[in-house]
Amino acid sequence: MRRRRRRGGLALLLAALFVFGTVMALRTLRAADGPPAAAPGLAAPPPPAPAPRRASPPPPARGPAYDLHAFYYAWYGSPRFEGRYVHWDHATVPHWDPKVSASYPKGRHRPPDDIGSSFYPALGPYSSRDPAVLDEHMGQLRAAAIGVLVLSWYPPGLADDNGEPSDSLVPFILDAAHRYAIKVAFHIQPYKGRDDHTVHENIKYIMDKYGSHAAFYKYKTSTGRSLPLFYIYDSYLTPAESWANLLTPSGSHSLRNTAYDAVFIALLVEEGHKHDILSAGYDGMYTYFASNGFSFGSSHQNWKAIKTFCDSNNLMFIPSVGPGYIDTSIRPWNNHNTRNRVNGKYYETALQAALMVRPEIVSITSFNEWHEGTQIEKAVPKKTLTRLYLDYLPHQPNMYLELTRRWAEHFSKEKEQWLM
Repeated sequence: MRRRRRRGGLALLLAALFVFGTVMALRTLRAADGPPAAAPGLAAPPPPAPAPRRASPPPPARGPAYDLHAFYYAWYGSPRFEGRYVHWDHATVPHWDPKVSASYPKGRHRPPDDIGSSFYPALGPYSSRDPAVLDEHMGQLRAAAIGVLVLSWYPPGLADDNGEPSDSLVPFILDAAHRYAIKVAFHIQPYKGRDDHTVHENIKYIMDKYGSHAAFYKYKTSTGRSLPLFYIYDSYLTPAESWANLLTPSGSHSLRNTAYDAVFIALLVEEGHKHDILSAGYDGMYTYFASNGFSFGSSHQNWKAIKTFCDSNNLMFIPSVGPGYIDTSIRPWNNHNTRNRVNGKYYETALQAALMVRPEIVSITSFNEWHEGTQIEKAVPKKTLTRLYLDYLPHQPNMYLELTRRWAEHFSKEKEQWLM
């Protein structure tokens, strides 16, 4: 009986020693992992302050693609900067047939909850004068690998029917773009009295005032010259003979072989415009509209024939691609031209169609034309008592920027193949 007790005591002693040894070992390990254990009865010392973290740099982004141009609008205003909303309050445009027009609502939108768009911007109804907005836009363009912002431009003192003069904004746009290594080209809009003479003055004004800025876009021609590039919207409104005075070497006030020579790109809408553009002395053509089938020029199926025509006449063809189209917030009668985004598939189809014709430059309609629903800028879901806005769900607000970046890489790789 005593021997059994002795054995039991020995077993208990060994067990106690084992437990004590295990506890000490764990304590030693824990001390190596973290702060020292507190002495019994004392409060545990505060954990050491973490080392100050440097903001982790973003993943290395590819450089901007200067053969990817996005149409950009600086016509938006907000009460903080303009004293009122500009463009977000866009009036509904009446149908040209009064009978049709009578059956649709009239009046202006009432921001901030009711804006002239079917989508709602992540930045809210912003001002194009807001430096923070400009900076955010350049960041988004850079994230999408877009190298050239094509600025919708009116001469000083002029604007579209819903906007205010914005030429004074150009220096700020150039400066903001330069910080992100983005270049700025000009998209000359139609205005009352625009013709070859006034455009001659516009080109001189733009080049004299902005041409020396580091962000001013210059296109390298096949002959090695670096020339500004101008898109002329609704160029067909002026007869080809008038443009020829400005754009052919023998024109009466030709810009060719002068300090104001440039690359001039006309808008192709109807098939017949091809020959007018050629005889006018333009250097190329673009299609602008993001609604496939809306015009001859914007129909993907015609791009191969247009590119063949351009190649045989030494013209540049710049197809315009877009993520979709919906302008019923300002043209409620224009439902038949709506093009659903189909979660990005519409955009990818357009991009694929553009790359099929091996263009030198692809233009995107648009970065931020919110009225026509062609924007790739970030948009967010929004619902009010009277409006349910469209959005990019189930994807993130940056979905179309990301898609553009992926296609920019694809475009770059394809171009290498074409050269080989």
